[in-house]
Amino acid sequence: MEKRIRIPETDIEMFPFGLGTTGAGLAWDGADADRIFDAFLDNGGSLIDTAHVYSDWVKPERARSERVIGDWLERSGKRNRVVLVTKGGHPDMTVENPDTHISRMTKADMTKDLEESLKKLRTDHIDIYFYHRDDLNQSVEELIETMEGFRREGKIRYYGCSNWTTARMKEADAYCREKGYRGFAANQCLLNLGYKYMNPLEDDTLVYVDEEMQEYHRQVETNLLMPYMGMCSGFFHKYISKGPDTVKDSPYYTEGNIRTAERVKKLCEDYNATVSQVVLGFFGQQDFDCAPLYSPKNVDQLIEAMKTFEIPFRKEDYIV
Repeated sequence: MEKRIRIPETDIEMFPFGLGTTGAGLAWDGADADRIFDAFLDNGGSLIDTAHVYSDWVKPERARSERVIGDWLERSGKRNRVVLVTKGGHPDMTVENPDTHISRMTKADMTKDLEESLKKLRTDHIDIYFYHRDDLNQSVEELIETMEGFRREGKIRYYGCSNWTTARMKEADAYCREKGYRGFAANQCLLNLGYKYMNPLEDDTLVYVDEEMQEYHRQVETNLLMPYMGMCSGFFHKYISKGPDTVKDSPYYTEGNIRTAERVKKLCEDYNATVSQVVLGFFGQQDFDCAPLYSPKNVDQLIEAMKTFEIPFRKEDYIV
């Protein structure tokens, strides 16, 4: 059965996944983008996720994902139906040798990113605004006060974090309790069906949802987990449809994930489901609410994915 996810102490209610837009401006734009966004809303979706940095690593356009969303919002007039999410403070990806360790999360950096995001998105506020990375050289007090300033100005409604450790989130939570602030509404980190057995990714600034973070989300319902890389970079799709030789260079190519791939094939048969639906179904079996971010290539992929939560998967299906 389809369900809705509500973030406690907010007015945000959403479909069980958010629409990821890393492909906006690259895989789809213009009329194709309109069809994807409209189909998402028409089938019960609301949360659209982007970042000011998407996809600056492909020259020459900057913030193209936000631009594509802004174009659609302007054409459609559907801003009031959207929970709009974007992120700021990501290291500069336009330089000759991008380095994700070079932080740019000062108040001035964040103010610049937010103002540019508002212009690109053609809106006067962001529903949930995220720190895209963390900078341990800045205190949580300083970082929270920057977000609270944006909130008081009416430029954001809520705020979240991406790639923060559990310890830093707990620090921020404690400061917010002390000051009477609501605190983080959402957390974006890496969680998916293959994460348990995968090899580390090259970018060591990405944070994984380990057992400590899972326990945190069991206890802190007001901070919704929004996992990224939910489709395991296509590992299970490629393994099942094209064979193991096509994924041998993948960080997911491990003995544990080969066993998981065989389980995915069995679940596809048992439930008459697609690989995408089985992989997304994993998120509905966690013992805390989470809403992964899903990036489709076209409307057909999107509609297929949105039917996932009609399938009666069980928690034991995902024990490998």
